[in-house]
Amino acid sequence: MSKPQSAALVRNRYFDELSATPGLYWLGQNTNHIESHPAVREAMLRSIEAGEFNAYAPPLGFEALREAIVADLGTPGAEALVTEGGVNALAMICRARCKPGTTLVTTDPTWKWPCLFARQQGAEVIEIPIYDPACNYRLTPEALKANVDERTAIIYLVDPNNPLGIRYTREEIESFAVIARDCGALLVHDCTYRDFADGHTPALHVAPQGSVVSTSFSKWLGLAGLRIGALVAAPDLFEELAQTSTSVLGASVIAQRAAQAGLSVKAEWMKKVRSIDRANKAMVQEAAAAIDGLALPIMPSHGNFLVLETIAAGIRPEALVECYRRQGIMIRQGTYHTQRFGDRFVKISTSVPQAWVEKLCTLLPDMVAQARTLNDLPPQF
Repeated sequence: MSKPQSAALVRNRYFDELSATPGLYWLGQNTNHIESHPAVREAMLRSIEAGEFNAYAPPLGFEALREAIVADLGTPGAEALVTEGGVNALAMICRARCKPGTTLVTTDPTWKWPCLFARQQGAEVIEIPIYDPACNYRLTPEALKANVDERTAIIYLVDPNNPLGIRYTREEIESFAVIARDCGALLVHDCTYRDFADGHTPALHVAPQGSVVSTSFSKWLGLAGLRIGALVAAPDLFEELAQTSTSVLGASVIAQRAAQAGLSVKAEWMKKVRSIDRANKAMVQEAAAAIDGLALPIMPSHGNFLVLETIAAGIRPEALVECYRRQGIMIRQGTYHTQRFGDRFVKISTSVPQAWVEKLCTLLPDMVAQARTLNDLPPQF
């Protein structure tokens, strides 16, 4: 009798096959595939040529980079801890605060991995549904207050929300911070996509003592494969969270040099990236409007992605994902983000070369037609 396949191995082989696909168009992971800024490439090459990768980096990150991260966030007096991607920052926070008998409160949809980290620590995860035009696809202070109590260890807010692309106002962040303070919870503000948003307010601006911000260089700077991010907090909270760090030998030296160079040219770089991103979103919007049943429920999106609803068109999101995969294009099914609402949509990333989105849009009518006939689907993650 053959053994059942390992779920972990099946998942890894799925992404390994995607990675091995020549010329794959990555339009499903919100990664940035616009050609890197010359200053960033030069910084990496200089680091490699100098052999800097032969030595460990400082455990909290290079001081110049830590200072640049705090300055970029506009939070003087705070401290930054450089991590292997924003996800490791969030894992540290969950290890520090989550335990049996506590709860992590977030939205549905949300980014799934902090929920996993909380459960690994024995905490209960409470997901508040927001995929609803009645609440404008966003968490309300009233809904949050109804779901927190003395057990709440963390309120986890992805802002802009991945996958929905909504962005909270300063007033909403202030309300969430008051609720967190009143129940004794830590407000964890995942600001991964803030650089694609207009009018974004990091929680540290309104609640420096009761919140922590996580950031990433994966999306805005296109360094996903280099794995670099950070958490930023007031000094006392920083000291607490640093005790749970697994980055005791520092994050990648090459990635840190790239990140520092990126921050030095950020205004110029993001002007270019956001221009391309907006044009790509407009192309998807026009293509979707031409097909009955497809819809973009949230426009504008403040992230580098769009939710494309397929449910009214009678299409399974997984079927559309598979049809595009066969054409060398990767998009993401909604169930990656949410079991409750995942049958409604696919997610399309837009910080990519224009030619990628042009191909996606040109193929859309045929992909929709094929998806209606596709029932035999491989595993998707």
